[in-house]
Amino acid sequence: MDKNEQAVKQMQEGKIEEAAKLLNEAIEENPKDAVAYTNFGNLLAAVNEDEKALNFFNKAIELDEKLATAYYGKGNVLFNQEKYLEAIDVYQEALSHGLKEGDVYYMLGMSFYNLSDLARALPSLQRATELNTEDVDAHFQYALTLAQLEQVDEAKEAFERVIELDENHADSYFNLGVAYAFKDDAAKALEMFNKALDIQPDHVLSANGKQQMEQVLNNEE
Repeated sequence: MDKNEQAVKQMQEGKIEEAAKLLNEAIEENPKDAVAYTNFGNLLAAVNEDEKALNFFNKAIELDEKLATAYYGKGNVLFNQEKYLEAIDVYQEALSHGLKEGDVYYMLGMSFYNLSDLARALPSLQRATELNTEDVDAHFQYALTLAQLEQVDEAKEAFERVIELDENHADSYFNLGVAYAFKDDAAKALEMFNKALDIQPDHVLSANGKQQMEQVLNNEE
């Protein structure tokens, strides 16, 4: 196990100082080790040293312009700084250099989502769910994007998939309630809002939805 691998292991165990020491040594021994700069960037990003992290990612890219993980790390810092347009460019570089992983597609999709570019967010989020089939967040954001694009039937299926993965996902039950209300199925919508409230009694949106559906059903009687 080389010093880079040792450092990653230390980071995973939360031993930041030990990891930093190993990465410093790796860079001193080989100043052109782009992977060590990338790992150091990830370490700095983890402790919210964003500008220093960007310097390390940029140095890694300068040393190896095809190092996809450096682009991904840089993209994550830019995303956290809410520089979504810049993040999109960098995530696309990561993909073009071969890092075609679910996490990259998810972050790319979320960058578009945060720019309210839902049509471009959707395919990236869908790809994230295909690659990370058990990722609850990816499935939920994909479902939410479908709902906001008024693809209601597809959104219902996607929210149901979230609940398969996490049966206590109150926000998915709420959104299913909205979908059933949209389809004029007040009884089913009420059932979904009640399930959301069973899981999270302070879910205000579900409480409002429940009240509205009860009024609809009372008026039908």
